Amino acid sequence: MSPAVDRWNDLKPRVASAAVMLVVGAIEVWLGGWWFLILITLLTAVMIWELARLSQPNQPQHALAIAALAALCMLVDEGWPSVSAWIVFPLVPLAFMATPRRQQKAVAIISMAVLISGHGLFVLRDEEGTIAFLWLISVVIISDVMGYFAGRILGGPKFWPAISPKKTWSGTVAGWIGAAVVGAAFALCGHGNGWLIVLSPFVAFAGQMGDIVESWLKRRLGAKDSSNLIPGHGGVLDRFDALTGAMVLVMLLAWLFDLPLGG
Repeated sequence: MSPAVDRWNDLKPRVASAAVMLVVGAIEVWLGGWWFLILITLLTAVMIWELARLSQPNQPQHALAIAALAALCMLVDEGWPSVSAWIVFPLVPLAFMATPRRQQKAVAIISMAVLISGHGLFVLRDEEGTIAFLWLISVVIISDVMGYFAGRILGGPKFWPAISPKKTWSGTVAGWIGAAVVGAAFALCGHGNGWLIVLSPFVAFAGQMGDIVESWLKRRLGAKDSSNLIPGHGGVLDRFDALTGAMVLVMLLAWLFDLPLGG
């Protein structure tokens, strides 16, 4: 295969991934309520299962048990708001720490990020509304698409070659620019103010770091993909690692101050 062809050999999987995120996002936005919670819980549990399976491949029953625990924690926290996430969510990383596995501390921390992200997606849709949810999904997708094309067309120095050899600085910066354009579009449509243009690149960067962290973990564990649940595309964590990183940052910022969203 020639270098020119090889450069674009993962275009179809990325397009499919973006389509999956758009479809999932649309379903989440329109359904809401318990249907939305079930969907978020399922995605969260599958990602936790993938983490458990990656770090302890010879104990599938442990992976299923930890995934079931994660699903229960999500349902308890969101279904009964009087139960704080900070009470139930730590049970999952504790379960990772209580069972022998590779990269134990890293996997435990990432599992907490996945749970916080799942919680955040539900809260964002339920409390901030459809526009906030669409903004987040748009920032993650557009920054990924812009980064992909700029990185392969412009090339240049690598962003972090030891962990993610394909990522370039040109693609990273293009992702930030794409995110700023998304923020500007939402602000111009009356769904936020000028601070949304500033915030969006930071959210995109958090998404890029989510992707980097997952790449680092897979390299340390000797895995190419988080699983093979999505034929030709890898696992659910492979597809939603950037969204996880972005959502964790949005949750932190929302805790510190009001997001610049709304009409």
